[in-house]
Amino acid sequence: MKSSAKQFRYYIEWIALNCMEFIIPLIPRALLLPIAKSLGTIAYIFDRRGRKTGIANIQSTNEFKGISDSNAAELILKSYQSFTLSMCDLFWASNINETNYSKFIQVEFENREAYEKARQNGAIWVTPHYGNFELISLVMGFYKTKFTVVAQDFKNPRLTEIFKRAREHSGHKVISSKLAMIRLFKTLKSAENVAFLTDLTVPPGAESIPIRCFSLITSVTRLHAFLHSKTNAPIIPGISIPCSDGTYIMKVLSPLDIPDGCDETAIAQKCWDIFEPYIREFPEPWLWMYRHWKYKPRETVNENYPYYSHVSKKFDAWIKESKKD
Repeated sequence: MKSSAKQFRYYIEWIALNCMEFIIPLIPRALLLPIAKSLGTIAYIFDRRGRKTGIANIQSTNEFKGISDSNAAELILKSYQSFTLSMCDLFWASNINETNYSKFIQVEFENREAYEKARQNGAIWVTPHYGNFELISLVMGFYKTKFTVVAQDFKNPRLTEIFKRAREHSGHKVISSKLAMIRLFKTLKSAENVAFLTDLTVPPGAESIPIRCFSLITSVTRLHAFLHSKTNAPIIPGISIPCSDGTYIMKVLSPLDIPDGCDETAIAQKCWDIFEPYIREFPEPWLWMYRHWKYKPRETVNENYPYYSHVSKKFDAWIKESKKD
């Protein structure tokens, strides 16, 4: 039974989010942009743990090795601001529909023919926590591509329903990440489309797979790799790139080129390798404050993992077993 204090906190969170859901759509977009930026700055100032994590993440990657503390801090500040705008936009998106979305988001197809074929026959659509990952999903609904979307439940169950309502605005169906694999498999078998984020850290085990992310090993969901290996449905990456005026360019990329016999680890790595160059070129919109590297191998050999990473026998055994597969 939850404590009275926790129940009270959950209730206050629910009230606050309901207010956001009601108020944010009433704010003109030109005013929402500086408001979101200010809220992101406040979050950066007060979220000491997230700020420390973000800076450690930046300084641990080979690609950003040697970055100064001040430049790393500025990058993380912009990451907070980008994430805050994404959350505000999720609720503000109730103002967006299939007739006006192009005022805010320009969609670019790398392969329009492949997109149409995938949309009609069912595909696995993936994106990282980058740019406005919430809007990239909603816009596909306005393109008549309805997804079954996987989302993690909040500890406060009342919040889950509010976010679910916002994410289903363009016609998608949002399901819990719990037991999602079976539901997604059935959805693909029915020639329908599924979508989820691929850069969530998942504890080592049956539901995760190891990849090299910015040269460091991390443990991410294996959903996309598993579903492709069982259904042969194409994996289509998409990424949302912020523009300076508060609009976005949404790139729908070509389906991954996956040779026959490609194992799940290689499939997951191919997927990440599509996204990493975008993040490396324009790093601010990625969710750097997230603990992407919770585990590290016992043999790190010149690899500088973040301070929060820890050695785990289970992680080492899991990596060894994954290499056998």
